[in-house]
Amino acid sequence: MARNFLFLLGSTRSGGNTETLARQAAEQLPAGDSARWLRLVDLELPGFRDGRHTEERDRPAPTGDAATLLDATLAATDLVIASPLYWYSVSTPVKHYLDHWVNWLHTPGLDFAQRMAGRTLWGVTALADPDHSAADPLVGTLRHSARYMKMNWGGVLLGSGVRPGEIAQDTEAAARAKTFFSSTPKPAALA
Repeated sequence: MARNFLFLLGSTRSGGNTETLARQAAEQLPAGDSARWLRLVDLELPGFRDGRHTEERDRPAPTGDAATLLDATLAATDLVIASPLYWYSVSTPVKHYLDHWVNWLHTPGLDFAQRMAGRTLWGVTALADPDHSAADPLVGTLRHSARYMKMNWGGVLLGSGVRPGEIAQDTEAAARAKTFFSSTPKPAALA
């Protein structure tokens, strides 16, 4: 069965190490699978306002770029968060995207949680530290988000690089990229 991958680029610059690694992995997708790429920093998303415990609990349906992002999210069988490691977690654009999940959970008629259940969440990140355990908070953010939404967990492809282009020196990451999306995801609750 063909899968629809949505690659959400979370860097504030184009062509960085994380994007390069994500594109290397995407080159290995089987014929018939589709890949859509969205650069989160290019989308004009409204500021996040948490109205869960107020009279504003029910959120209106998103419009503009937020609607585009929601539609792309719901059309994907596989979501790939490609975020460089920023202060040991996901980048601001990725965090902003995940915050919008809260509003989508409270948009009447959207059934966001039910529709996300069973999809697969993946991550790709490049970090400066050759000790990949520095990315544990980022991995935890994504894995726990998948678990909360009853999604499957594909894991995170990690690579090392500081300056743009340095990811090319990480031959181990390049080798992992070749098989990353061929691994079998498991329910995030079991990961």
